[in-house]
Amino acid sequence: MKNILKITLAILKPDVVKEIRHRILKAGFYVVQSRSVNLSHQQVEDFYSEHAGRFFHQRLVTFMKSGPIHVHILAHPEAIQLWRQIMGPTKSFSTQFEFPDTIRGSYGLTDTRNCTHGSDSFSSALREIKYFFPNFSYEEWSEKHEPLLRKGECIIDYSTFTHKIK
Repeated sequence: MKNILKITLAILKPDVVKEIRHRILKAGFYVVQSRSVNLSHQQVEDFYSEHAGRFFHQRLVTFMKSGPIHVHILAHPEAIQLWRQIMGPTKSFSTQFEFPDTIRGSYGLTDTRNCTHGSDSFSSALREIKYFFPNFSYEEWSEKHEPLLRKGECIIDYSTFTHKIK
């Protein structure tokens, strides 16, 4: 039996989309849900509240509200670890030299303009997914959709960038 699929939240920040989507599919992720959203100042403040008061917080808030972001729920047996590996380390400058083939190594400009976000744990993923997809039920997905995705009984719908069950 194959490994049970786990989920994580992936945010494609305003500076890249097409290439990162290609990397997501090439890495073998299933795209459970997707949406594009323009965040207000308050929404960014709320999402990144754990960074309030840190030196980069205001730059991050300004950047994240500068244009649409693409948010995805990704599924893969090693979703969190694999997505973080594909993203690369947060510090874009050193990442460009040490991990140039990662998303941040390829496209990151600064520590706040580093192209992507990824949950750092399962509990963070559930909390962050709920923020962007309030109607998503992990329990329902696990019971009804995960087994079908794991069996490959799906196709990618490029117009919505989600895997649809056959």
